[in-house]
Amino acid sequence: MRVAVLISGGKDSALALHRALQKEYDVKFLVTMIPQRDDSWMFHYLNIHLADLFAEAAGIHLVKEETAGVKEEELKDLKRVLAILDIEGVISGAVASQYQKQRIDKICEELGLNSIAPLWKMNPLKLLEELVNLKFKAIITGVYAHGFNKNWLGKQIDTNTIDALEDLNRKYHISLIGEGGEYETLVLDAPFFKKKIDLVETEVIWKGQNGYLLVRKAHLVEKGTS
Repeated sequence: MRVAVLISGGKDSALALHRALQKEYDVKFLVTMIPQRDDSWMFHYLNIHLADLFAEAAGIHLVKEETAGVKEEELKDLKRVLAILDIEGVISGAVASQYQKQRIDKICEELGLNSIAPLWKMNPLKLLEELVNLKFKAIITGVYAHGFNKNWLGKQIDTNTIDALEDLNRKYHISLIGEGGEYETLVLDAPFFKKKIDLVETEVIWKGQNGYLLVRKAHLVEKGTS
């Protein structure tokens, strides 16, 4: 099946892409929507400019389109992009968000496309453990919930990080996977990457009780280099 994969550069969409490749879907395109506001209901905003490097590292053609990021209106922008692609299905990284999945399903139904969500309703802890076992390098780039602090920014998701997230889940009931917007991630390396993303210049932006890691400069390097 010819498919497009919705990509933000974060862990969930990257893992969904990995599963699609493992199942031998014919991944023709990566699709990235670039919202012009940071409170988009549908699309990832933080460090979205790195989508080009992500696609180059994966060796898959990137289709990107700007959207005003206005609730519901931004769906029309996604539909317009998908409508012109020669595909049979759309793959997304939705795990538990009914809002996102229902709207992607609706767009696909209207366009006669299959809507595929490989991670849907899976156990969040199992998904995090799968990322670590597959040797994804995913770092936390934004924290927006009680219990997080500045030290979380730039932290790689590994077994220790998972333990710490479980602790926050017990104390503050955050989503382990961060799908409630508690935290955001950036994938720097993945099993399907031909090269990896190296962060050259970053800046921590902290605003009282939340903040993010802004990537100002990055490039691709060969795997195996530090």
